[in-house]
Order: sequence, then C-alpha cells, then structure tokens
Amino acid sequence: MTEKLKRNLNNYILKMTQLFSKNKQYIRNDILSGLTVALALIPESVAFAFVAGVSPILSLQTAVVIGLVAAVITGRPGMISSSTAAISVVFASLIAQHGLEYLFATVVLMGIIQVSIGLLKLGRFARIIPYSVMLGFLNGLSIVMFLAQWSQFKVDTVVMVDGVETVQQSWLPTGDFAIMLIFVAITMAIIHFVPKMTKAVPSSLVAIVVMTLVAVILGRFGYHLRNVQDFAGMELSGGLPSFHIPQVAFSIDMFKIILPYAIIGALVGLTEAVLTLRVIDEMTDTKGNTNKECIAQGIANTVNGFFGGMGGDAMIGQSIINIKSGGRTRLSGIVAASALMIFIMFASSFVNAIPLAALVGVMFMVVVGTFKWESLRYGKKIPKQDFLVIIVVSAVTVFADLATAVIIGVILSSLIFSWEKGKGIYANVENNKDGSRTYKINGSVFFGSVLNFKELFDIHNDPEEVIIDFKYAIVTDHSGIEAIHSIAEKYHLEGKKVTLIRLSKNCQSLFDNAQTIVNVNIDPTKESKTLYPYV
Repeated sequence: MTEKLKRNLNNYILKMTQLFSKNKQYIRNDILSGLTVALALIPESVAFAFVAGVSPILSLQTAVVIGLVAAVITGRPGMISSSTAAISVVFASLIAQHGLEYLFATVVLMGIIQVSIGLLKLGRFARIIPYSVMLGFLNGLSIVMFLAQWSQFKVDTVVMVDGVETVQQSWLPTGDFAIMLIFVAITMAIIHFVPKMTKAVPSSLVAIVVMTLVAVILGRFGYHLRNVQDFAGMELSGGLPSFHIPQVAFSIDMFKIILPYAIIGALVGLTEAVLTLRVIDEMTDTKGNTNKECIAQGIANTVNGFFGGMGGDAMIGQSIINIKSGGRTRLSGIVAASALMIFIMFASSFVNAIPLAALVGVMFMVVVGTFKWESLRYGKKIPKQDFLVIIVVSAVTVFADLATAVIIGVILSSLIFSWEKGKGIYANVENNKDGSRTYKINGSVFFGSVLNFKELFDIHNDPEEVIIDFKYAIVTDHSGIEAIHSIAEKYHLEGKKVTLIRLSKNCQSLFDNAQTIVNVNIDPTKESKTLYPYV
C-alpha cells in the first residue's frame, strides 16, 4: 500500500470518527427510534395482510423492502414507509379476482407511475392542500387509528349459522378485556412518564420491552396475555424476500386489468406520502423534497413488485412514532426496515411474545399526539368555512379513506375560496364631463365572480358611451372574457359603445388570444402600467 493511499485512508477514518463523535447523539436516537418503529410495524403489517387477503409474511417482507429502499432515497429523512391500509384496500379486489401474480405486476406499474410523477415535478401541486385540510386529515387519521386498535380486542369464534360453521369475530371475555385495558393503560403511563426521567431511550421502546417481560413472567404463572402470535394466528418467522418476475401473460388485456388499480394505488400512495411529509415538516420545522419523495416511493414500489410484495407508501402513524422517538435522518428508516427483517429471521420468539396491549398502548399515544386538540376550540376563532372543511375532511377520512378525504377537502376549499373571492368584486362609477360614464372595476373577473360582475352595470340607463377601466382589476380565465364580451354585446344591442381601458399586459394578451371568439373594443393607447404576473 503506497504512502499516499495510507494517508487518504487515515484521513477518511479520521473524518468518519469525527463525524460519528459529532453526531453520535443523533445516530443513537435514530437507531433506537428505528428499533421502536420496527416493533410497532409488526401488528399493523399483519393486520394489512388480512385486509388485502395475503399472508402476514408477505406483508412483513413488503414492509422491509419498501421501508429500506424508500429510506435510502427519501426526500424526507425520518419518514417511515411500509405496507399500508390504503394500498391494501385498493388491491384487495384485484387479489381476490386475479391472484398474486397480477398484484406483483400492478405494484411494478404503480411504482413506474409514481416515478414519472416525481420526474415531471408534479409533486409541487401538493402546496395547494390548505391547512384546514391538513387539520381534518390529522384528526380523521387519529380517529381511524384509534378505532383500528379495537380489532385487537376481538377473537375469532366458530358459530353455527343455519347449520353451517361460520367464523365470526367477538369481543374478548369481560375479564380478559379488562386486563388488556389495564395493560394498555400501564403502557401509556410508561410512555408518558419515562421522558420525564430520561430521554436516552425512546419511551415507546421501553414500554414494549417492559410489557413483553411482564407478559413472559405472567405466562410462567399460568396467565397468557394475548400476543402478536395470537393475533396473526400463526408464528411469524421467515427469510429474506427473493427476486421474482411477475408470472403474467403480458398483453393488452392484462394491461387493461392492472392499469386502473395501478393509477389509483399510485395516487393514493403519493397522497399519503405527501401529507406525511408535510406533517413531519411541521413537527421538525424543516422542509422535505416532495418530488424526490415521489421518486423514492415509486422506486420502492417498483423494487417491491419484483420481490413479490403487495406495495405500500409512507405511514404517518409510524413516522410520527419515529419523530417523537428522536429519529431525524434516513438512518432511522434504514434501521427500522433492517431490524424488522432481523426480527422475522432471528428473533421471532421475542416478536411473537410481544403483548398486543403494549402495541395498542403505543398506538393510543400516537393518536393522542396526532389529534389536533386545539382545533376543537377553533369554532369561533377561524372562518366558519375553514371549520367546515376540517369537519368534512375528518368525517370522510373516517368513513371513506384518506385520499378521498383530501381530494374532497381541496375541492371544497377551492369552491369556498372561489365563492368568497367572487363576492369581492365591485366598481366605482364616475360620470365624465363629455357625457360618458366610467366603471372602475376592482377585483378579479373569473368564473366565480362573473355573475356579480354583470350586476355592476346599468345597461338600460347608462349613456351612449361607457368606459370600463381595468387598472385595479384582473381577468383570469375564459369565463371572465366571456362575461365582458356578454356585457359588450348587451350595450351594442342598446346602440351604445363600450371601451375597455388600462388592461394589464397579461389581460391584454388574454383578449388577443381570444379575439376570434370575443368582440370587444379595447383602447390600446390606455394600457395599465400595473402588471399582474399571476394572471
């Protein structure tokens, strides 16, 4: 080895040592928070498998592949990706009708669509999501997570229906139900009080380990506390996912089957990812890269499809657990995915012994931290329209799904904005010495204001010549142009002349482009010097 190579190697080791010493607090937090997330991912991944109709191991391996790939490429360090409820619901009918091979092909196509959206930089449109929609999303998500935990208080029982054995879910016996609630409360208490004593270890991880030890001890005395293995109905253990090309006959008919599912899955996944990114941005006072995250989610799903996975996206609940446990960099996501795989392969006995009460307690604390309690007091402190959006989005999130709720929230907010903006248009009317009358328009002339705009004019009683001054107004769309054209036509039928003056250059350009479909008289010598670059 040459002296130069030795010096370079020594310098690199020195830099790495200094970097580790400088950031060892962050590295420790990321590793411990990643371990916490890995444990919390297990029951949710199992539950999502049941929703989609696949084996729990497939869902867990999906969580590993997507979590690892997305963490490496992510545009939002600290965000956790895995198999999710939303994607499970989207693909459930596809799996039931066409089987797993079609699922794998669909996941690959979904990932390609997501990568394309990121490369086209369409992620920037996420900024149109209003804060009221975010609040509704978080509140609705909190309620969904809260309600979802109660499935772990139920067991499958075989009952006879019309002489046929049928499996139904029923609540745990009263005694077991009460004991599980007590253990949930103890878990929540540990998570609440541990940070008051030390922040060296994530309180959620402490709670899970302590409650697992308690469950094992109780088992020695003959009392069995319901655990992960009971919930899954099988012992969770497996190996590394292997490369697998979807075994489907590639044809137009196959493409027609998977394309709708792939598009819906891609949009639902990116909606959850973008909203999760924004939530973490708010929590950490940092800014993630939306388009890069779209690409990361797409690559993760594409890879996952070629490793026999069911697809997924960002998990807001687990991401919040990660952030609250101290995770801040992509290392936490890498550790979470790696630890989950290690648990499945080498620590299945510990994983299977984790009491469900501990995991329910962790999720209940996430619910408490996610729900925006202050929004309950917003009724008279914010515009009633925004409060309505919060309620609607929360309700749709609970009764439909997150993506639908966000879409409805954005549409509702846009309609409310258009309505309110449309009411803000008015005119100052001046009678000129030459007998003409000038309407000085103030506001925006667009689809939401055209009715109010038309009501500003007194066509029958106006003089022979009318001037419409647009110095303090903007025309933003074809509806606005058509409204002006309609006014001009009505004046023309009355034998009166209408002239538009002081249009901004952008407004003038709109009329120039539409000159074949509108007929208005514009005085080009009186253009407004006020420019409106957003027209």
